Amino acid sequence: MAANKISRFVVGWMLAALFGLAALASTAGLASAASRAQTPPADPRELGERLYAENCAVCHGEQGQGRFGATLAKNWPSIRPDLTVKTIIENGVPGSVMPAWSQAKGGPLTSTEIDALTQYILSWQTGGAAQVSPQPTTTLIPPITPIPNVQGDPNRGARLFGENCVVCHGGEGQGRIGATLAKSWPGVRPDLNLRNTIASGISGSQMPAWSRANGGPLSEQDIDDLVAYILHLSQTNPVTLVSPAPQQFVPPGESPLSGWLGVLVFLVLLIVVIAAAVGLQKRKS
Repeated sequence: MAANKISRFVVGWMLAALFGLAALASTAGLASAASRAQTPPADPRELGERLYAENCAVCHGEQGQGRFGATLAKNWPSIRPDLTVKTIIENGVPGSVMPAWSQAKGGPLTSTEIDALTQYILSWQTGGAAQVSPQPTTTLIPPITPIPNVQGDPNRGARLFGENCVVCHGGEGQGRIGATLAKSWPGVRPDLNLRNTIASGISGSQMPAWSRANGGPLSEQDIDDLVAYILHLSQTNPVTLVSPAPQQFVPPGESPLSGWLGVLVFLVLLIVVIAAAVGLQKRKS
């Protein structure tokens, strides 16, 4: 009889503690959610403006006026222009030089980033073309020594590469949505192969023609300088550089055992403790 009283006392005390902890966990979760809800979200168009400058201005112009990509600062003829623009960014345009930018299609942009880009582009429909900061240029110290028997200035090519190529090929030629350039180039005259590819593009791919003769923005000297710089990359960066995978963001103050998962773990441990206490009392009686 005494053992049963002790067991009931232990069980009652443990249950009271359990309900108290559950209430505290629920209150803390609600307070945390309320705190997050009170934090005003950043204007997505600010994010869109930055992403546009980093990824889109090189093809579509700094103000969406078009370059060798389509004009974006216009009224989009669609019932849901947001869906039209978002779908084009996500999936690209097959048979054109417009690649797919969504991570689901092998691109670098998240769904949130594409939504921000869409809002920014559509803001031009009523507000005119936005002012976008130009792409940063590449600064190289010390200066690059020109490669023998290759035309062009690699130092000037570095600046042109930063203004026109890094969006697709990466800041060090490591590849992004475009091919890896920091590699050994096969062939007797790789400079001529590179020059032809830059000038004429690759039909059926996302690589456009860059020469003015083919409708692009670059002069013959610009292309020579780019070739010299890319061949310099093949000498200094023969290994492909891969960006580390992004870390999963966990909000401060939260852990995998917060909220109801923590309560469930505590409940299992509590049942184990109660069973052990009851078994011990029975053995003593």
